[in-house]
Amino acid sequence: MSTALNDNSLHAVIPRSGLLLPPETPLLAAGIAHSTFSVQGDARQSFRAWQERMSPVYDIQPASKQAEDTFDASLSRYTIDNLSLFDFRTGPNLAVRSLGRVSTESIRDISFSVYLSGPPGQFLGGKPHLDAAHIPQVPGILALDMDQPCTVRSFHGRILLLFVPRVLVERSFPDAASLHGRWIHATTPLTRLLLEHLVALRQQIVGVSKEQARQSFLTAVELLVAAFSRQAGLSGNGRAAVRAAVYGQVRRYVETNLHDPDLSPDSVLASLHLSRASVYRLFEHEGGLAAYIRNRRLRMAADELVRFPHMEVKDIAAGLGFNDASSFTRAFRRAFDIAPRELRDYAPLLQRGSEKRERFT
Repeated sequence: MSTALNDNSLHAVIPRSGLLLPPETPLLAAGIAHSTFSVQGDARQSFRAWQERMSPVYDIQPASKQAEDTFDASLSRYTIDNLSLFDFRTGPNLAVRSLGRVSTESIRDISFSVYLSGPPGQFLGGKPHLDAAHIPQVPGILALDMDQPCTVRSFHGRILLLFVPRVLVERSFPDAASLHGRWIHATTPLTRLLLEHLVALRQQIVGVSKEQARQSFLTAVELLVAAFSRQAGLSGNGRAAVRAAVYGQVRRYVETNLHDPDLSPDSVLASLHLSRASVYRLFEHEGGLAAYIRNRRLRMAADELVRFPHMEVKDIAAGLGFNDASSFTRAFRRAFDIAPRELRDYAPLLQRGSEKRERFT
């Protein structure tokens, strides 16, 4: 004879202490890798542990000269094949990818940092600038090309971080490298939908199948690329399609002719029969076409300094259109905060360190 359960019978069957236990955590589906890590307490110990955990991708530095007494940070990682989602809770720090690191590593993913709470991070370019201006405290997303040097300053807050293979981004965005340092903020219906989807992805990844989680991740990537494409004026209508095609055409021409000493904005415009004003607008985020060409040549020079350590710096510079070795060295140092010769001499040590570091998992 069965008896209906009521409050009294429930308490008689299960001790009161059992009622206070948290619900059992749902299991992740097979094929979804998961790991967690956290530190809390004395800043010297916990910050050092956080530095070590983040070392496969970033060199973590204190956010200011005046150290805090405690440091608190944690992460949860979910990886599906070559897609990774991190849920960070972090204290103030600087995350640095130096030119030496990106020149000796093979990480070429595009990362999207979704600032959910606390002040948004500060993109400080290729080297630390501790006096950089604050971005308004609005939920937003920062895109970074992991194949370019950068420094990002983070504060107390929560961040969702997505690592996306470059090829997935470039299916829809013609030049993933130009995303580096771009922001979008949750001020439009599309960006608000995007943030809601990313939060839902994090909340629902536990308890769904691998294929469902993967499809949700790919939808997030499509929304991210759509939002950044719209911001860059590369999507939405026929004119945007033309802009995207021209942008890709110019980029490919520049990349093919980086070693041509005559490469210049004028030679690009003449060869492709384009107007100066239209091309400038396409490369405005880069500071104009001339700045884009110079930056691509400097980045190529960095790669060649590492790949060909026995070549003279002046020969590498001349091969990329820098006929004056002194002006090349000044431009290189301004861009990367390191002299070309220093990078070349330091490269073997960086390469040995890179071989020991595992992928960020």
